[in-house]
Amino acid sequence: MRINPETVERIKQTADIVEVVGDFVSLKKKGANYSACCPFHNEKTPSFNVNPVRQIYKCFGCGAAGDSIKFVMDIDGVGYGEALRYLADKYNIEIEQEEVTDEEALRQNERESLYIILNFAKNFYVQQLHESDEGQAVGLSYFKERGFTGEIRKKFELGYSLDTWDAFSKVALDEGYSSQLLEKAGLLIHKEGSQTAGYDRFRGRVIFPIHNVAGKVIAFGARILKSDKSKAANQPKYLNSPETEVYHKSDVLYGIFQAKNAIRQLDHCYLVEGYTDVISLNQGGIENVVASSGTSLTVEQIRLIGRFTPNVTILYDGDIAGIKAALRGLDLVLEEGLNVSIVLFPDGDDPDSYVRKVGAEAFKIYLKQNSKDFITFKTEMLLQDAGNDPFRLAAVIGEVVNSIVKIPDAIKRQVFFHRTSEMMKVDEQMLITEGNKLLRKLHTQKPQERVPRQNQAPESPADLDALFSGDPFSGSNEPSTDFFAPETGHTEAPQRSKLYYQEEAFIRLLVVYGTRELEPTITVCQYVLSEIEGIDFRDTIFHHLLVLFRENFNRNHVLPTDYFLHHHEPEIRNLTIDWLANKYELSELWSEKYEIFVPFETDVLDKTAFINILRLKKAFIEEKMKVCLQQAVHAKTEEEQTAIMSEFMYYKGISMAAAKELGSVIG
Repeated sequence: MRINPETVERIKQTADIVEVVGDFVSLKKKGANYSACCPFHNEKTPSFNVNPVRQIYKCFGCGAAGDSIKFVMDIDGVGYGEALRYLADKYNIEIEQEEVTDEEALRQNERESLYIILNFAKNFYVQQLHESDEGQAVGLSYFKERGFTGEIRKKFELGYSLDTWDAFSKVALDEGYSSQLLEKAGLLIHKEGSQTAGYDRFRGRVIFPIHNVAGKVIAFGARILKSDKSKAANQPKYLNSPETEVYHKSDVLYGIFQAKNAIRQLDHCYLVEGYTDVISLNQGGIENVVASSGTSLTVEQIRLIGRFTPNVTILYDGDIAGIKAALRGLDLVLEEGLNVSIVLFPDGDDPDSYVRKVGAEAFKIYLKQNSKDFITFKTEMLLQDAGNDPFRLAAVIGEVVNSIVKIPDAIKRQVFFHRTSEMMKVDEQMLITEGNKLLRKLHTQKPQERVPRQNQAPESPADLDALFSGDPFSGSNEPSTDFFAPETGHTEAPQRSKLYYQEEAFIRLLVVYGTRELEPTITVCQYVLSEIEGIDFRDTIFHHLLVLFRENFNRNHVLPTDYFLHHHEPEIRNLTIDWLANKYELSELWSEKYEIFVPFETDVLDKTAFINILRLKKAFIEEKMKVCLQQAVHAKTEEEQTAIMSEFMYYKGISMAAAKELGSVIG
């Protein structure tokens, strides 16, 4: 089924880029726009920009750009249709669909199919928990014993899988889902050579659905509850979905969908180990909590937390040996610029058991009273182990300094050097010297290049046609009043002629301000096109855009910015976003405190248009002068050379006149 065009347009008009992006990263107001650290590549300084007026985003670091639909496609690695469905669900828009051909149905994105079957499985497990006799007697009883209310079970969509070989797969196959799809989703296990479809992966277990940031079910965790100890002994207590196209455990944090708003609002995240830890803390009113689900903490998981807050507190049980092993991997968190604290629970307790033992309020008080920053916690623990052994103490100093230098912020490093010197009773300057040695060593190593998001879904031609189709003359004609500076990016720019940049500046003026009036009834488009009659552009894309403007203007229509912002050609679309994206905001201090008033480009648009025309003509003439000089070198007769040089001097006169008008220095 295809979403009909009217519904697509309604979704586009309703979706707000700030709200959509804000579900995935923590945005901060910056002038008229919003900024954040980019979710598509690793960075410490925010270069991701969201423009609420134009409803677009742009990263000045990696170049990612687009609108709300494109953002959902990229951040969640889904196709166009699934992104539309996500936005429709977010804004409670009823999806109206149209029939598609069998060929179109066969081309359905496999990732979308996996999301559909995983959601079907989640609903099945929830139904079995509440409606089957076995689910109520075994699964529901277990959850109630742990104090999980109906509201919390609904929030985390907890379920139960029947203790039979094919209870789920039989229903799924009857509904028309293929055994191949069930196997790819990790729900079905098929043995080679078997004549049957296979058997259910999850049997006789309570089910914990695992959601991605967007709220889609991507996998399941399951806990066995068999009373028959002999049978249970042959099976793992916990069983998780295998890695699939949509589930990579190193990228996922359990509970992130339920926790993201609380994390953003409280600017803090609690990190625990297990599913029940997350649910129990939520039951106690602590919602800003996620779990690494028993895996070692990964860089991807750390960055996922970093989208919403730089402040994370890790909650450990009293297993000292396990904590020491985990500490070795926590330098990764420091490297990502997060502020890490540690809370240690009494022996024999974990967050789940402790909150049930003492209650929610006492638990919160315990967290406040026992939280220590990571460096202090690590130093105290290692010093306790080292005792008075000088060799072990020296090793502790080296290990702690190694952690401190992983902190990107120099001021924070200085604070920790000072505090550590007091704790260890060693000279602070000695610690700094050792740290500087390590930093120099790190800086001499070849930096790793940024790696783009691996699970980002590539755009198919069909997706692009759908995403940017529609009436080319629809949309607002109101130009933006912001000052927009073209972005050159961080990669080495290719060698381009002066004419290329003047052509770009000219086309940018048309795209961004073409509909704006310089005088009553005279638009920027009308003025600049009338001044360059007979001039064609050399760059292919700029020539194409110039022809578009000319053809439409001859039909008494000026193309609005939105036409190019939603153009079906990606290159035009991306260029437009580059021209619209505002990398820098002018500080209000200039006018409010210092009374220095800087005009916006829109305030001097007539002058800008005039200068652009002059510069374009000058660059165009200089290209002709280059051609004349080349021809003069290869002239076969003196008369031919004289004629060429006469033409050259004519062009030079025009160039000098333009330079004089522009105030350029002529050498």
